Order: sequence, then structure tokens, then C-alpha cells
Amino acid sequence: MNARSHVFELAVESGQVEEAVLALFHPVLFHRTLGKFSYQFESSYSIGTVGFQDVDCHSIDHTYVRASSPGLDSIIRREVNSFAEDVKNSPGNRSGQISLEFFQKKRTRWPFPPENIPWEVWTIRVDIVTLSNEYERRRYREKLGEILAEKTLYITEVMNKHEFLPKMPNQSDLELVFDSSFHDVQPYLFKVCHSTAGPTAPSVGINTVRRLLKDTLAI
Repeated sequence: MNARSHVFELAVESGQVEEAVLALFHPVLFHRTLGKFSYQFESSYSIGTVGFQDVDCHSIDHTYVRASSPGLDSIIRREVNSFAEDVKNSPGNRSGQISLEFFQKKRTRWPFPPENIPWEVWTIRVDIVTLSNEYERRRYREKLGEILAEKTLYITEVMNKHEFLPKMPNQSDLELVFDSSFHDVQPYLFKVCHSTAGPTAPSVGINTVRRLLKDTLAI
């Protein structure tokens, strides 16, 4: 099975990396998270509810939604913060990519561990840019908010499609499909990985930012 892949490209200032990534990963996670399962029998269960929170960004004119789970937020925030620090400290053209991968486990013969099979991957490619004055920063803060809103709409459209999702498991197979380690929610199994690019030409950069500013804001 080939995993579905979605790729976003963003150009941001160094102080916007973490919020920009969280503003996209959290809505994805919200849609890929269920309430806690309560099994009556092996294949009979009920599912709890998932609360949500609106989060206002401080460095971008944008508000995003996340599941109301401190534990889930802490894990994803830690991974994104590590990526943001690595990108900001990378040499040359500061850029990198971070992926949110959903997978299911397949049992294998003893003594081998279960095999991880990805079924959906969301990747964000980030280039860090430096704007020359406060006017450009303020204008791009607004424009970046619009860009994130467009990408959030795309996420919603994807979630509304009838595409593959792992089959709801029996109780004995629950941990092959869901992460049951959280006390308040139960997301599909996922992992976050990231890398930073070396001194190569960025995919999105300052010229793209200035063109956006010039075309849409008449700078």
C-alpha cells in the first residue's frame, strides 16, 4: 500500500517556524484523533468525544484549531520545537522539512517486532527568510496568515474525502491502529521526523516573499 502524501512549502522568518508548523500539524492531528475507546466485548465498543481549542498565533495573523489534549499538544510541540531550533541553527541557506506520518502496525512472526506501514504523510518544507524592515514584517505576517488559512482549507477538503483509513480494530488489535497512551484522546498511530538541508538553493525564499508582498500588497 502506498501512503498518501501531502507537501506544503513555506517561507517564514526564524521566529515564525514553530507556530507556522503547529498551525498545520495540529488541524491534521485533530482530524486524525478520536475519543477514548471503551470496549464491552472484543468487537463491541463506544467512543468518547474529543474537545477542541482555538489557538491564536503570536507571530502570525492566524488562528488554528487543536485537540483539547495537553499530552498530545506537548508531544507535537516538542518535536516541532526541535525542528525549529535545528533549522534556525543550520548552516548556509537555513531550510528543512518536517513530516507527520500516520501508520499502522502489522504483526509478524516471532521473534520479529510488528512492521510499521505508513498510510498518510504530511510534509512541510520550510525556508527561513529575513525581511529588511518592520513594514515588510507586518505585511508578511498578514500574508502568511492568509497562506496558512488556504492550506488549512485544503486539509479540511482532504479530510472530507472518502479515502483509506485503517479498519476499526477489535480490542486485541487496538494498539496496531491507535496510540492508546493518552488518557483523554486516542489518535491514529503517528510519528514526527525532520531534517535540515545543507547549503543548497532554497525551494521558497526571499524573492518569493518579496514577490508576494509586491503583487498582493503593492510594496
